[in-house]
Amino acid sequence: MPDEPLLAEAYDASSIVVFSGLEAVRRTPAMYIGSTDVDGLHHLVFELLDNAVDEAEAGHCTEVSVVLRTDGSCLVADDGRGIPVDPHPETGRPAAEVVLTTLHAGGKFSGDAYSRSAGLHGVGLSCVNALSEWLRLEVWRGGARYWQEYRRGEPDAGLATEPVAAQDGGRRGTALAFRPDPLIFGDAEFSAPAIATRLEEAAFLHPGLTVRFTDERTGRHEEYRFTGGVRAFLEHLNREVSTVHADPVVIAADAGEASFELAFQWTERYTEEIRAFVNGVHTELGGAHVDGLRAALAATVNQYAADQGMLDVRIGEQITTVDILEGLTAIVSLRMDSPRYDGQTKKRLQNPEVGRFVQDVVEKEFASLLGADDGLARRVTARALEATRARIAARMAGRTARYQRRELSIDYTVYQRQFGIRSRNWHESCSWLTDDGLLARHAAMADVPADARMLDVCCGSGVVGAAFKDKVGESIGLDLTPEMVEIASTRLDRVDQGTVYDLPYPDASFDLVVTREVLHLLPQPERPLSEIFRVLKPGGQFIVGQIVPYADEDAYWMYRIFKKKQPLLNHMFSEPEFRELLLGAGFTGLVKEEYRLWESIDLWIDTHETTPAARREIQQLYYDAPKEVRDVHPFEVLADGSIRDQWRWCVYSLRKAA
Repeated sequence: MPDEPLLAEAYDASSIVVFSGLEAVRRTPAMYIGSTDVDGLHHLVFELLDNAVDEAEAGHCTEVSVVLRTDGSCLVADDGRGIPVDPHPETGRPAAEVVLTTLHAGGKFSGDAYSRSAGLHGVGLSCVNALSEWLRLEVWRGGARYWQEYRRGEPDAGLATEPVAAQDGGRRGTALAFRPDPLIFGDAEFSAPAIATRLEEAAFLHPGLTVRFTDERTGRHEEYRFTGGVRAFLEHLNREVSTVHADPVVIAADAGEASFELAFQWTERYTEEIRAFVNGVHTELGGAHVDGLRAALAATVNQYAADQGMLDVRIGEQITTVDILEGLTAIVSLRMDSPRYDGQTKKRLQNPEVGRFVQDVVEKEFASLLGADDGLARRVTARALEATRARIAARMAGRTARYQRRELSIDYTVYQRQFGIRSRNWHESCSWLTDDGLLARHAAMADVPADARMLDVCCGSGVVGAAFKDKVGESIGLDLTPEMVEIASTRLDRVDQGTVYDLPYPDASFDLVVTREVLHLLPQPERPLSEIFRVLKPGGQFIVGQIVPYADEDAYWMYRIFKKKQPLLNHMFSEPEFRELLLGAGFTGLVKEEYRLWESIDLWIDTHETTPAARREIQQLYYDAPKEVRDVHPFEVLADGSIRDQWRWCVYSLRKAA
């Protein structure tokens, strides 16, 4: 029997590796700063900023400066008390050196120097040092200037000092300049807009604090100083959008261990924007305080709608939290003694007791406000009900998106104006108009005689009908606007001006009718379908293409995007609903093919019909897409912020019974 193979390595006490100093941070930086891309790079700046703002929060700092330099370094300075420089009683080393080189060392553990601080783990400053190619510290304190330099976390020499000039004898504060280590971050660069946004937030949340930002790479210089707190912050965010109610709702409460200030207001946008902070730190993923706010708003608005009989009890109508949050802008600034986060990056608050505190206060105060202001109450509730019924309309063909139901009348001048505008850059607006693969998929389904007469309904630029020209004897187009008639006439044999609701042709005039991406724009789409059915000959063929959601989870999200792109949108059909609509018009023999097409969303929204504000909101819908949408709907947000979406096209062939 052969000898038992020997293990390549023995696993014993000698196998246990202990990293000293800051080596662990350099080996696994993402554990401490979240990532080593641009977000991680900015986190270094924000760690230093949070320290400076903590000095302001403690009442010892009035000015903070951030400078991005041409050599790729960043300077963060404040006029606070200055990091202590006297010898630490346990190590004998200067306290400033201790906090720069030792994990879990800082002045925020005892609660004596800082009451409610951004930092609580004692690793921020040492992480910045560990992940910097070099770092330079300057401290003004006690009539002297102190300085020290570090290389990848290690001090070059001891702390140096010199007295300051008599005229600067009262100067105090801390300045930290660092250059991120390219061995860690590669060629990632600081983003001035991202940093400026964070500085502006800090200035709003700390009234009276002056925050200066300089980007020496471009010559940009900004100064932020505000006195209005969360209300002013909210009004700043909503300065360019239409609001549902003129005045923001402002609520504040203090329970000893925790307090918060809250301002919120509904807008006509389709996106939700909640900026949440804990002790001045931006909790990007929300947490307990945001959950409490959302739950309170949902409960209060639903209760008001039920009390006022605004819900359709026959179908068990209820306004969901998603509906209520549509268009909401909110700022919630929480102060508390012992916050618990999901990690060092502090992106999500984990204290459930805070969520209950926020929810209880907001429910009580907001309900009282709605009871006292009927106009506000009805505007807010109607806005939420509109979102509820729009969501239903996105899934159910033929339902109106307005909360007051009414028989729809069709204003053709609106369509003429919109599509007249669109024709100015018709082909530049979206690649699917001339995508050869998609057009070929439509044309391949044609099964008509060679001398067939074809009608391209709502022909637009005529590209769909032109794809069938080799398969038919005569191609005729119809569109509502003279602009489209002129464009389509270059591709089709003849183009008439008219409306799909009353086709200007006798019964049984065509062997083939084609259209694409039209029915979702039309109120009561059954009516144009009946007209198409009428003008088809018995046995004639109808070919129609439509973008549809992948699942129920992305239907409402897509509805919001398409509605912002094209205000005339009435429906976001699911595939089963669209199929049912076609068959309900009397067609038979349905055959369906699917085609997936990657689309540049930035190009798609760059049209005359889509306002700049709506374009930004569409982009934000992609950036903020919830997990359930991302799980079913393929799209990409690229490193430069551009967006690609994979659209699900369904192309149908149907027949009018012979």
